[in-house]
Amino acid sequence: MTDTSPHQEITLDQQVALHTAATRLAAEFDGTYGTETIERFLHSSYDQFATVASIANYLPLLAERFARQRLRALARVEGHHRDGRPVVLFLCTHNAGRSQMALGFLTHLAGDGAVAWSGGSEPGIEINPSAVAAMAERGIDISEEFPKPWTDEVVRAADVVVTMGCGDACPVFPGTHYENWVVDDPAGLDLAGVRPIRDEIERRVRRLLDELNVAATR
Repeated sequence: MTDTSPHQEITLDQQVALHTAATRLAAEFDGTYGTETIERFLHSSYDQFATVASIANYLPLLAERFARQRLRALARVEGHHRDGRPVVLFLCTHNAGRSQMALGFLTHLAGDGAVAWSGGSEPGIEINPSAVAAMAERGIDISEEFPKPWTDEVVRAADVVVTMGCGDACPVFPGTHYENWVVDDPAGLDLAGVRPIRDEIERRVRRLLDELNVAATR
C-alpha cells in the first residue's frame, strides 16, 4: 500500500490497519466498486484527518468510516443503491454540536425509516462534550461520532440538506431540498446552556420527519 500523504508519516501499524480497512470495504462494495476506487476514497479520507494530531491513533478507523459513508453516497448518486429511504444531511460549521445532535435525533427517532449524515464546513477536532452530555440525557449516544467535512458526493446523495450557520458554504445541486435552521451554536456552552438548543433541534427534527412521512418510533 502506498503512502497516503507525502506530508504525514504513517507507522507500520497504521499501514496494516489501512490495508485491513481496504479489504473490508472491498468485500462490502464487491460488485459495485473496484480496489482502485476504494483505495482512492480511503486514502483521501485519511488525508482529511491526517493533520488532526489528537486523533492520530484513530486515523485508520476514522478514514474507513468516512470512506464507507462517501462510497455509499456515491453508490446512491450513480444509481447503484437506492432503498427508498430518504437521506438527510445535517451541516454546521464545525460538525461538533448542532449537526451531530440533529443526526443523533433523526437516527434515534426514525429507526430504519430514514438515513442521517452530518458534516461541517470547518470541522472541529472533537464533538462538543456538552452536546454529548445533553444527548445522553435523552438516551442518545453520540460520543462515537467525529467531526468531518462534507464532500460533493455526500451532498449530491442527500434528499434533504439542512444547514445551521454554514449555508453560504454549501454547494447547491438540483433536485435536492435545502433548509436553513436558525439555531444557536452550542460552542463554549455548559450543559445547562446546551439543553434549550438540544430541545429546539429535537422539535425541528420531529417536524422534518412528519414532512418526510417518516413515523417517529419514539
